[in-house]
Order: sequence, then C-alpha cells, then structure tokens
Amino acid sequence: MGSMNFAVPILEGLNKKYEVALVVTQPDKPVGRKKIITPTPVKEKALELGLEVFQPNDIKSDHSHITNLELDFIIVAAYGQMIPEHVLSHAKYQAINVHASLLPKYRGGSPMHRAIQYGDIESGITVMYMAMKMDSGDILAQEPVKITDEDNVGTLEEKLSVVGRDLLLEVLGDIDDIIPIKQDETKITFARNIKPEEEHLDFKQTAKEVRNHVRGFYPWPLTYFNVDGKKVKVYEVSTSDENIGRVPGEIVKIDNFGVSVQTAKGIVIIKDLQLQGKNRMGINDFMNGAGKNLLTIGKLLD
Repeated sequence: MGSMNFAVPILEGLNKKYEVALVVTQPDKPVGRKKIITPTPVKEKALELGLEVFQPNDIKSDHSHITNLELDFIIVAAYGQMIPEHVLSHAKYQAINVHASLLPKYRGGSPMHRAIQYGDIESGITVMYMAMKMDSGDILAQEPVKITDEDNVGTLEEKLSVVGRDLLLEVLGDIDDIIPIKQDETKITFARNIKPEEEHLDFKQTAKEVRNHVRGFYPWPLTYFNVDGKKVKVYEVSTSDENIGRVPGEIVKIDNFGVSVQTAKGIVIIKDLQLQGKNRMGINDFMNGAGKNLLTIGKLLD
C-alpha cells in the first residue's frame, strides 16, 4: 500500500523477493495547470511489473478487495489514507509501515519536508508495526541517513526510499526473531501536513532559514513570494552572509548570479523561479523577459 515516489523502490524490492498479491494506491488525480488525470508513481510501477492495482476512494468503506485475500503481510509506505484496524490486522502478521524519519521524531505526513525546513543534519528510516494512533507503532528497525547542505526533498526522498527498501527486506527476513521496541513517548515531535499558507516565503527570517524553506519544499509543493500582485514560485536560492542593512524583502542587487534579497540576517540570491502562468526559468532568462520590469533594485518582495 503506497502512492508516492518514496514507495516505488520498496515495491520493486518486495516484488523481486516475494509474491505481491495486490498493490493498493490512491486514485488517479488531476495534475498541473491543465489538470491532466495522472496515476500515482506506485500505480505506474505496479502496472509496469504486471501487478494487480486497487484504488479505493475511501479505504474505510471500500476494502473487501484486500480482506478477501489470504495475506502474510500488509506493507504500507507513504499511502495517504487512514487505514481501518480490521484491514491492518487482516494479514498473518501485523501490518508493517516504512516511515521516512527516526521515530518518534516527525510523526505525520511531511517528515522529509520538515527535517530540511528545520535545518536538521540527519533523517532516517523507521520500519515499524502499524497502530491506530498515527506513526505510534512499535519499532522493528531504524537506520539514520545524513542530510547534506545540498539536499532537497527530492534528493532526500531518493536516498531514504533505497534505505527503506533494504531495511524492510532485512526485517521481513528476520521477522520472527525481532523484538519490537516501544517508542519513547517523551520524545515525540510531529511533521504535520503542509498547509498552503506555509508555502509563502518570509524574508523576515534569516537567509539560512529562507534557503532551508526553499529546499524543504522543493520539488513539491514549492515556495513563493508576491510582487506587484503576482505570485512567483521559487525553485532554487543561494545565500550570502553579506548584510546591506536594508528592509527584509528588499531587492538589493541584480547580476548574473541572481536577484539578491535582504533578509533578517544575510542575503538570499534567487536563481530559479516561475512567474504565475509562465514556465519555470533560470534567473538570467527571466530577467531578460518578464522580470526586467517586475524585479528591480529597491522593490519589496512580500
């Protein structure tokens, strides 16, 4: 049971070693400005592998396709719906989850985003039994993964998905010998789902915090700022310790390296962006076109 890219290597690994009876994933959804109906990455991989796919709109009421099967395991990785207890307990063994953090840190739906946004230098994988309280199950295995200064959610997801695949396969091979460990309830933190208003950049933060925000929301859902009533999405920034002493959000310099913006401490240099209704562009192409009059020295970005 999975939907996101994170779950694809896990599905591939399971399929190489075991008989995958069914792949459960989220329904196809409209994507992009043209709202093209698009399957999940897990569905695409499952069909490529010749596996049966089930896409319930609401698994709480539509789950007989699962419970009619005789199963040894139910494996969950970034599925996206709350799964009812009678489904989780249906297989021979308790359902197992592959989670992209070192629990009990970052329970919830956006652990990779929050780890980068908050400037963590380490993330990791937890393989655990599932419980009805979110991400609260007993731990079967964990493995840390370093977060580099160049990582974003996309690169971190790639690293964690491979570690998650390998760690899960180890756990399944040793399942009868593993003694589960209860989570330390005193160390719980949460990675709640991202709200649209959180995508808005705040230049009153430090340059490092702004860059972490951009990295932590790339390649999805992306950050943005407003200028002259227009929304501009931001894909990449760099930073400078230079302080020009202007108002946070003020454009202080424009050159071939990017558009430099004052923050509470340091400068953020915008290098890759997308004006609403337009294509993504590097800063030089953007400034040779729509950006020439939109982004000027002294202008305030909100």
